[in-house]
Amino acid sequence: MSVNTAKQEAQAIVEEFSFFDDWEDRYQLLIDQGRKLGDFPAQYRDDDHRLRGCQSVVYFATERQADNRIVFMAESDAAIVQGLVALLLRVYSGREASEIRDTEADFLTEIGLDSHLSATRKNGLASMLGAIKAAAG
Repeated sequence: MSVNTAKQEAQAIVEEFSFFDDWEDRYQLLIDQGRKLGDFPAQYRDDDHRLRGCQSVVYFATERQADNRIVFMAESDAAIVQGLVALLLRVYSGREASEIRDTEADFLTEIGLDSHLSATRKNGLASMLGAIKAAAG
């Protein structure tokens, strides 16, 4: 579990991406982030856990821990989407619901993703953010 707050983790992501001026390098960093994700539990790889609104296949699951923290698990069959998943999980997974609700996804705009993602990827990202916020609702 991270010792950083969600906002500190989001700021760390902004700093990591700011090292690269070229978008090819930023995409590679995004893909590398996705490769670092742990294995997705097989029991959640079903239609009930498939996230709607995504062009690629995205499975998404939540587990509420005894200490009231919410753990998110997700995976995608597309490398860039898997990277987006990894960023969202870094910021939001393992947090209490109030911290999840209080942390906006501004870091995605700060690293420039809003202007470099296709409309369908933006929709999928919005769906995943919606699912995260709903789980913390």
